[in-house]
Amino acid sequence: MKKLKLLLFISLFFEFPMSSQNLDLINPSKDIGIKNWTIVNDDVMGGISNSTVLINDKKHLIFKGYLSLENNGGFASSRLDIGKKNLNEIKFFEIKLKGDGNNYKLRLRQKNMRASYSCDFKSQKNEWIIVKLPVEDFRPTWRGFTYSNYPDLDLDKIDSLSLHISDKQEGRFNLEVEYIKAVK
Repeated sequence: MKKLKLLLFISLFFEFPMSSQNLDLINPSKDIGIKNWTIVNDDVMGGISNSTVLINDKKHLIFKGYLSLENNGGFASSRLDIGKKNLNEIKFFEIKLKGDGNNYKLRLRQKNMRASYSCDFKSQKNEWIIVKLPVEDFRPTWRGFTYSNYPDLDLDKIDSLSLHISDKQEGRFNLEVEYIKAVK
């Protein structure tokens, strides 16, 4: 009987892992997600916002710039091609960040899709925080509009992620990111 209980315990233990699994998407201290960033600002529509992405001496990613509302502008973003990752069964995305009090978006893009899938998060001014963004909170958006009848997010088809600031938050912005992880 003791052997049967032990076998049952072992089978349950291996069938239901005790800890979650993490996949680093951005972690400059491990040289993950530090190259091949593309800047996409409102200048593609005549705006004059600017932004940059760099790695500081603490090995953190910095997304910073100036958001301008002039010339019908109002957004700045940085995009990283993450290639083919196994994101199936991901429950949420976790970001360790220090911000400026602004609201930001984490955006996921599927190959050959017009809209991206976006989830908002708020930074705390000069404070390190960890935000968890559940997969079900990501909504399809394109040019500031949210779609209600768009295909569901397919995690297996995600090929890029971006950090984005908009929503009439004019002025300087600065977001410091220690990591972004996908968590099962």
